[in-house]
Amino acid sequence: MTRTAVDDAQPTAPVDRSTRAAIATMYRLTTGHRASITVATVLTLVGSALGLAQPLVAKQVVDASGRGQVLGPLLLLLAALFVTEAVTGAVGRFVLERMGEGVVRQLRHSLVARLLRLEMREYARHRSGDLISRVTADTTLLREVVSQALVDLVTGALVAAGAIVLMVWIDPLLLLLVAVTVATAALIVATLLRGIRAASERMQDAVGAIAADLERALGALPMVRVHRAEDREAARIGERVEAAYGAGVRTAKLASVMSPAVELAVQGSFLIVLVIGGLRVNTDANSLGDLVAFLLYASYLVLPLSSVFRAVGLIQRGMGAYQRVEQALSLPAEPSPARPPSARTRTGKEEAARRSDSHEMPALALRDLSFGYDPGRPVLRGVSFTVPQRSQTALVGRSGAGKSTIFSLVARFYEPDSGSLLFDGLPAVELSRGECRSRIAVVDQANHVVHGSLWDNITYAVPDASEAEVRRVVELAQLTGVVERLPGGLSGMLGERGGTLSGGERQRVALARALLARPSLLLLDEPTSHLDAVNEAALTAVMRDVARECAVLVIAHRLSTVQHADRIIVLDQGTAVACGRHEELLTSSPAYRELAAGQMLRPAATPPSPVTPAGTHPHGPR
Repeated sequence: MTRTAVDDAQPTAPVDRSTRAAIATMYRLTTGHRASITVATVLTLVGSALGLAQPLVAKQVVDASGRGQVLGPLLLLLAALFVTEAVTGAVGRFVLERMGEGVVRQLRHSLVARLLRLEMREYARHRSGDLISRVTADTTLLREVVSQALVDLVTGALVAAGAIVLMVWIDPLLLLLVAVTVATAALIVATLLRGIRAASERMQDAVGAIAADLERALGALPMVRVHRAEDREAARIGERVEAAYGAGVRTAKLASVMSPAVELAVQGSFLIVLVIGGLRVNTDANSLGDLVAFLLYASYLVLPLSSVFRAVGLIQRGMGAYQRVEQALSLPAEPSPARPPSARTRTGKEEAARRSDSHEMPALALRDLSFGYDPGRPVLRGVSFTVPQRSQTALVGRSGAGKSTIFSLVARFYEPDSGSLLFDGLPAVELSRGECRSRIAVVDQANHVVHGSLWDNITYAVPDASEAEVRRVVELAQLTGVVERLPGGLSGMLGERGGTLSGGERQRVALARALLARPSLLLLDEPTSHLDAVNEAALTAVMRDVARECAVLVIAHRLSTVQHADRIIVLDQGTAVACGRHEELLTSSPAYRELAAGQMLRPAATPPSPVTPAGTHPHGPR
């Protein structure tokens, strides 16, 4: 699949970057998990309340000690409060972490389902590595936000409010001094948040670009090695790494300024309370117990305030990841329209009658089909032909004539701009894409082999196939030797992209997979291109056998394929210019003779062509 480095489309509407909007967005992500958030919040608040009670008990311990009273019960109460707070907090944190994993699971399911069903055009506009990073890196960052930041924001604010109320009760003057210090730090933090979010967005984009470029290089590693391009690819990916480094340093720089601001508020508050509070104890304005309690509350205030600041910063960072996830989820996917009323309301008898007559209908019909990948640049222009049932039809033409485009339209990867497709006499518009694809099987030049066993690859389309069915297609596709050679036979592992097989063996695996599905129409894209003469002759015989069971439409460059076809469709510049058998076309079609003379087809003992050889190399993009 060809991929280009086209940047993701950015939203045209202005984006609200306020902290309030970011919090609201992150909260919407937790839909379906609100009960867990409530439980975790309650547990956290209970633990915080137990923590807030401890300074009051400590105050009583200090004052009781000064009066010479018994301290045992108070110390036991203090220990019980401490242990209960720790247990409650641990349970609350576990509930939060589990909730965060649940949110990420839901997002990843949605992303995977969307990415696997995108319109084919989208895969050319977006790099696969970048799309993959949205499922992995971006959702991982969002997990931290929803599992920590939201609850920390709420509980931190409530605990801070509780601590402030108790500090007002103990000494309002000391609280006023603490508030001035904290407000100064809050002002500094607020000015940094917008920059942190922007830097985070750039960093997430750069990480996605690293994944895309690395996937590009690893996917074509043999080509990279042969052309000694390791250093160039490393330099290309290195530029992305440097961009991510720069964005990360920018984020770290802003965060490093924010952290000292918070520490300044903490240490400054503590020093102010210690100095001013100590002076007030000396003047008998407060007791020593009051000062101890206030100091404890000041230290307790640090943690919730720090968690609030950290949560707000994390939410702003998470918004960068969230926007990338939202972009991926909003990419257009293949539609699944309901059938037209005429098709839905057709009676069972009418449908049965139509199916009973399907053997008289062509397996495939193209009627005045036109299509272009880009507006104003047509690839096909009014193409019409049929593929009869249980026959072999060949498509021939120069590179760029539109042969592979016809395959893509038949597979419903794209929709025609005009004209129609019919499967067994049924218009494609009356069938879902799944119903159309259930009638076909494709063997293309990519010869897709996935990581797994030989059995997994052959049964990919029919996972519940019996061993007898698999053995049948193994013999048909001339894979018996591969099964005997492979350690483990049908259970043997093939490695990444079928690296343990030759090109011809991978093609035969793809053919066996296609035959196992027993399609009504088999699409073959130059099936003999990777085969030697012996296996080519065997495959040609297999194709004749297959044509007795289903229709075969094959893109052909070799005479061995063409000369046995029941009919040959000649494409030229997106138009079907001739149709007939090999011998007929050699005498009646100048375009076909030119292909033969240019050695795209290699006829034996054919009359000299009156057409000047084109000299076109057969193996280019079509």
